[in-house]
Amino acid sequence: MKLTDIRDNEGARHRRMRIGRGIGSGKGKTGGRGQKGAKARSGVSIGGFEGGQMPLHMRLPKRGFNNPFGKDYAEVNLGMIQKFIDAGKLDAGNTIDHAALKAAGLAKGGKDGVRLLAKGDLTSKVSFKVAGASKGAVAQVEKLGGTVETTAPKKAAAE
Repeated sequence: MKLTDIRDNEGARHRRMRIGRGIGSGKGKTGGRGQKGAKARSGVSIGGFEGGQMPLHMRLPKRGFNNPFGKDYAEVNLGMIQKFIDAGKLDAGNTIDHAALKAAGLAKGGKDGVRLLAKGDLTSKVSFKVAGASKGAVAQVEKLGGTVETTAPKKAAAE
């Protein structure tokens, strides 16, 4: 076998259908566009057009709000961390931070860091350095003798 002998399987590649090239081609005359009307013409796209009536996407009310100052945290549950420690993908002896969780494939996204959540059970003594953690997660880690160091600034108490 030589590089020059490599070919695609038979039928794997199709030639482009040349439309509008005579009735005998099977795609002649109307060129596969049916007969007359806006869809048969060129340059007309009717996405969302309802014959002059106000389109549905404009009749429905707008909802929601996109907070430009909102933080983007990767949320990681303690149960998943324990699963990764048991599988040998995370080392419980070292401090677990955003970089370690990202390398293990646990923290997806989260440009502002990682936030620990208490779902699942942790059975190993582990120390964390993360952007934030729920009260339940901190309690569960400290109960086993571990530590949680948060790097995100604390919210000011509402007065």
